[in-house]
Amino acid sequence: MSDDEPSGMPFFGMPIFGDLAKVFGSQGPLHWDAARQFAALTATGGTSEPNVDPVARSEFEDLARIAEMHVTSISGLTLGSSVRIQPVSPGGWAQRTLDAYRGLFTQLATSLAATPGEDDSGDPTMAMLAGLSRMVAPAMMGMAVGSMVGHLARRAFGQYDVPIPRDGESGELLVVPATVDGFAQDWSIPRDEMRLWVLVQELTGHAVLAVPHIRSTLSDLVKAHVGAFRPDPSALADRMSSIDITDADALASLEKTFADPSMLLGAIETPEQAALRPRLDTMLGVVVGYVDHTVDVVTERLLGQGAQIAEAVRRRRVESAPHDVFVERLLGLHLDRTLVSRGRNFISGVVERAGTNGLNRLFSGESALPTPAEFDAPGLWLARLELEH
Repeated sequence: MSDDEPSGMPFFGMPIFGDLAKVFGSQGPLHWDAARQFAALTATGGTSEPNVDPVARSEFEDLARIAEMHVTSISGLTLGSSVRIQPVSPGGWAQRTLDAYRGLFTQLATSLAATPGEDDSGDPTMAMLAGLSRMVAPAMMGMAVGSMVGHLARRAFGQYDVPIPRDGESGELLVVPATVDGFAQDWSIPRDEMRLWVLVQELTGHAVLAVPHIRSTLSDLVKAHVGAFRPDPSALADRMSSIDITDADALASLEKTFADPSMLLGAIETPEQAALRPRLDTMLGVVVGYVDHTVDVVTERLLGQGAQIAEAVRRRRVESAPHDVFVERLLGLHLDRTLVSRGRNFISGVVERAGTNGLNRLFSGESALPTPAEFDAPGLWLARLELEH
């Protein structure tokens, strides 16, 4: 390697690869231009999106005032005057979501870019492929992240389809009218009832995640999980080396390799993440369980078929597509039927024993959050709070 060749870039002396290395590495561990382009392409299918109809925008705002009044009445939480409904297209949701989770995805890319020990196999082909993998990793990470967020955008009803806090929240609460209305049509649900149900869910999620100790605890756990990934530098090299370039299907095999997020990211789950999982599951289960409980109570008051809407939406939530599951895995969210059921059982167990007042003790401070053991035994949680009172 020459004195001018940067460490870890074995292709730097080759004009074409050297230029590519500069381009791929110009935006740090994650190429954000690629992320934005792939998010837009995936969310929109490569077609032009119409602007949100001003009439729909006004209708959502009117329904939001009704939803907010009932959410604050039932939960006792304050939404604040700064919250405003922002209807967006799927493409708009994707771009805003990338911005909101930029810190998390950058932290993920940084942890996966950590340089492990050099390959000592002596195989020059493997060394070259490993070097290529490192060189293109920022662009591949951008493509993978953008594609995954784009797929989420095609299904999202609103801001908290990924039920964790967002960075830089400005008081805007995103909803996607095209997706909400399309779901209502598919399930023969009156459009305004579906819109109101979604607004109740989004406003409740916003109120819960705005509680300082819930927001900080859940955010810290997700960040710790994301930062604890470790790279597998041989993953992409091994897959590429198995492709026979003389085979007629070589190009298709290469395309499939670069479309596989798990292969591109080379993410290995670690013991640190396994240790975090019980606490992260507990926090996520409590938040989702509380939101679902509040939505059920509010929509029972407001809607004739709130229970039917809830059943349809929640079935859709736990029957996620592979791309959705992969995003959740990266962020440490295991929102499957088991966790949803545990969250529901915790919330209902508290309400049965101590009513709404007992449930609202969740918001009294960080020490009032349940432990993983208490998550499956709400009576123990209430008993501890009584002893500490």
